[in-house]
Amino acid sequence: MKGCLVGPEPWELLEYELVQLAEEGRELEGVSREEIFRRVAEGGLRAAEEVFRDLRSAPMRRDYPYEEPTSISEIRTCASGWRSTEPPPPAVVRDKVLGGFLGRCAGNMLGKPVESMGISQGWRSVSQRLSRLGIKRLEGYFPTVFFTEEELRNTSVLKATAGSIDRVLRDDDIDYTLLNLRLVEKRGVDFSSMDVGREWLENLPYAGVYTAERAAYRNLVNCLVPPETALHMNPYREWIGAQIRADLWGYVCPGDPSRAAELAHRDATLSHVKNGVYGEMMVAAMIAWAFVEDDVERVIDVGLSVIPERCRLREAVELVVNAWRRGAGWDEVISLMENRLHQYHPVHTLPNAAIVTASLLWGGGDYTESITLAVACGLDTDCNGATVGSIIGVMKGYRGLGDRVKRTWLKPLNDRLESYIPGLQGLKMTEAAERIFLAALKVSQT
Repeated sequence: MKGCLVGPEPWELLEYELVQLAEEGRELEGVSREEIFRRVAEGGLRAAEEVFRDLRSAPMRRDYPYEEPTSISEIRTCASGWRSTEPPPPAVVRDKVLGGFLGRCAGNMLGKPVESMGISQGWRSVSQRLSRLGIKRLEGYFPTVFFTEEELRNTSVLKATAGSIDRVLRDDDIDYTLLNLRLVEKRGVDFSSMDVGREWLENLPYAGVYTAERAAYRNLVNCLVPPETALHMNPYREWIGAQIRADLWGYVCPGDPSRAAELAHRDATLSHVKNGVYGEMMVAAMIAWAFVEDDVERVIDVGLSVIPERCRLREAVELVVNAWRRGAGWDEVISLMENRLHQYHPVHTLPNAAIVTASLLWGGGDYTESITLAVACGLDTDCNGATVGSIIGVMKGYRGLGDRVKRTWLKPLNDRLESYIPGLQGLKMTEAAERIFLAALKVSQT
């Protein structure tokens, strides 16, 4: 979700905070909305900070059925069991990193021009417009006929449509992968959440980060340190921002989802808590295991193994997995997700993780089918297309993607990559993938 340049007003943050607190099980029955909004209106930012602190001390509901810690030790205790195995030979890792990173870039570009539609119009928004246009399924990037003339006046939409694409446009989904690459190149795996924050301050413009990341960035500038950077006036702390930062940790830990999840946790806790953190851990673990596993269901199972057994994210993913196992059709699982997860914001971790899971399962390991299903669902389309493309890309490897995928999805990108990250703006996609592979070799030696 893209915000205004400076950020929401305190009362807007407070609206989201009340929703977040209810979702995470806080007892709010005795909270007077009129009173807390009056305090903020009269007292401004300082009063808002006090209100946020007061609300964070609200007790948990006695009937709350979930156990959702944020510390790594408590997460390990609540999870079903972490695992690892020997990585594939270096030549295989190189090929799978290339497939994963290029697959991520193409999936991101597919979802990019319809991102705002998915967020503003929600579930099925993309598939319904495709249906009205008589397009049964996407076989490549969106045609210009999909968009209105007004929408095509937006250059970020036009340049992401079939026939106009000539590169990977700058996007936060790709920037974070490259930023985390820089961190590993400099420090290996010897980094803290605060080191991640320093990378943001040095290499990411404030206008290029959104929601939870923007709140954490603001908190860093105001000299707060983790975990307070994720908590202070940050009602987006369980939204999707951490999940889209997961991929590099999986790429550099082939066959070792335990380590990938631990690195993802350090990254995520700069800006997120609870299910926001679990989303990044789960995706990182899935990507790490995709290096050694070609069964999508088992990859998802490994992703679940690193997050608490009694958390809302696991419940949302298992809702989809159980539907798959009983033979539900695609329309049925979309209805099920929408009915059970509609209360969450379109860029919250839970509904988007469910979409990723469904797209992987019903996509059957096919790259085109998987990313197009992910994007057609709506919600955070560019993030979900990127994540699904990354996982399938690693599973298949570049060689296994096949000529049709390379011709349809990769060739239009011309091996060109835009980025905000200093020193990486002119980096080719293949050059980035090679540097990720070298980082993976570095990590394997520590």
